[in-house]
Amino acid sequence: MRVSTWVVLGGLSIAAACKSPETKMEKEADKTSLGTNSYGADLKFIQEHAPGAIELKTVDGSARVLLSADYQGRVMTSTATGDSGTSFGWLNYKLIADPEKKKQFNPIGGEERFWLGPEGGQYSIYFKGKDSFTMANWQVPPVIDTESFTLEKSTATAATFSKKTQLTNYSGTVFDLEILRTIQLLGKDDLSKRLQLEIPAGISMVGYETINSITNSGKADWTKEKGLLSIWLLGMFTPSPETVVIIPFSPGPDARSFITDNYFGAMPPERLQVKDSVLFFTCDGKHRSKIGLSPIIAKSLAAGFDFEKNVLTLVIPDVRKDAAYVNSKWELQKEPYKGDVINSYNDGPLADGTQMGPFFEIESSSPALELKKGQTGEYRQTTCHLTGDYIALKALVSQLLGVNLDDIKK
Repeated sequence: MRVSTWVVLGGLSIAAACKSPETKMEKEADKTSLGTNSYGADLKFIQEHAPGAIELKTVDGSARVLLSADYQGRVMTSTATGDSGTSFGWLNYKLIADPEKKKQFNPIGGEERFWLGPEGGQYSIYFKGKDSFTMANWQVPPVIDTESFTLEKSTATAATFSKKTQLTNYSGTVFDLEILRTIQLLGKDDLSKRLQLEIPAGISMVGYETINSITNSGKADWTKEKGLLSIWLLGMFTPSPETVVIIPFSPGPDARSFITDNYFGAMPPERLQVKDSVLFFTCDGKHRSKIGLSPIIAKSLAAGFDFEKNVLTLVIPDVRKDAAYVNSKWELQKEPYKGDVINSYNDGPLADGTQMGPFFEIESSSPALELKKGQTGEYRQTTCHLTGDYIALKALVSQLLGVNLDDIKK
């Protein structure tokens, strides 16, 4: 029995430093950690450290997507222009090269990873019951951090991964579940249909859809009273000093109240501009900050534009305005099913001056999955990158988002 369902987000960053001496490859990779690596260089690096990595690619080899079963069927990175093209995903080279796993969290990067929510609250799967909601007690479940998935099948344009696991939430509810994740490479015609417009000439693109599901394989139904899970997808991308995240939303007299911007304290006003139906969030990797949109106003689209590299990134999640979304705030919650549906995170230095990135994130997740035993909940998301002629990209952004790139750049 299958139920189609659909988001909460947390987005947490931990500064990670390797204790082992750097290898030559690590040093070389570190030189390119700000996104100057080509896709071919990233491919070579990942194949050396994760031998099970596989590629999806078009017949001409221009659009490529790199996946890894070792990292939970993660999309590690992608490119629109072959081996010499830009590698769009942010990768933590030092951590990937280090054979020693970290106990709490292994933030190795990747432009779409599979996680589960909620992160905080009385139904959290990242904290043990009665523990305080502090960083010292936070623990990413191994199934979405260090354990590998099984590659069920693959072709030149699609791959499917699976995993069986058991999780216990903060309130003591046990979840037996089966995870299934398929990544499907999209062609230009596929993306045009999703966007309902033509991709103009002079534009190179890579796009993929992920189809993610969890099945309640236990003996009891999952209920709101005991806690529910959600599918949480997080994309980590390489920023530039001129990267802006653009998120349209449904306008209304109180729309601003459904946008959260104080996850890490007050947001500097120059970093977030909210118009009546679209917001602009500076994502340069220089100031740790995060925003979130409620499903009440969110639309099924979030974008990022890198003016330095001339790259448009689009994330197209499923959004259900009438659904319940898990709340990931680190506290015992009065409203555990009023979470965000779309989030964006900008990395930056921590109080001690250390920094894991820089990177920026666009995230989404499914609604809370109230599944009867044997039932399956599914969540889909499309991610694509378009690069090429600025005038053509400007026209595309105007059609999709109703904004002028020239105005944003100013």
